[in-house]
Amino acid sequence: MTQKMAERLYHPFGPLYCEQSRVLILGSFPSVKSREQQFFYGHPQNRFWKVIAAVTDNPVPQSIEEKKELILGSGLALWDSIASCEITGSSDSSIRNAEPNDISLITGSCDIRAIYCNGKKSLEVYNRYIRPVLGREAEALPSTSPANAAWTLERLIKAWSVINYIGDKSINENEIGSGNEK
Repeated sequence: MTQKMAERLYHPFGPLYCEQSRVLILGSFPSVKSREQQFFYGHPQNRFWKVIAAVTDNPVPQSIEEKKELILGSGLALWDSIASCEITGSSDSSIRNAEPNDISLITGSCDIRAIYCNGKKSLEVYNRYIRPVLGREAEALPSTSPANAAWTLERLIKAWSVINYIGDKSINENEIGSGNEK
């Protein structure tokens, strides 16, 4: 059996956000399945979509279009900390020589009030490369990856529920989707 070698890969798709996005969620780098689908969290065992649906009180989306509607309709934005890296398969622990994404594309286009990283690798890259340039803090949430088996779906939902709140207001109580956009 031969061991897979790391290869330099480039992020194959762009960020998901709109003017009403208030919370930015950053993954690390797309998995093999996500790269194949050209969309975020494509591995069927990744619990991201179940968690987001639960914390926003929505049904679990099935199609990419439904996933886009869930994110944008909930005042969220999605992107990844890493623009390119050397990686073996989908393993965050194999990531080497990471180059960051330009998060200012999103923060310059909408009123992002909080930044959360899906897992430690995303936060590590954010803190090393992005925070010094952007000047904004981010908080790590437990990874929704199936590799993070120590966290049950119920525990993930509880931890991720913080994305619903910006200061003392629920994102659903803000101007999102009210038709009162400036």
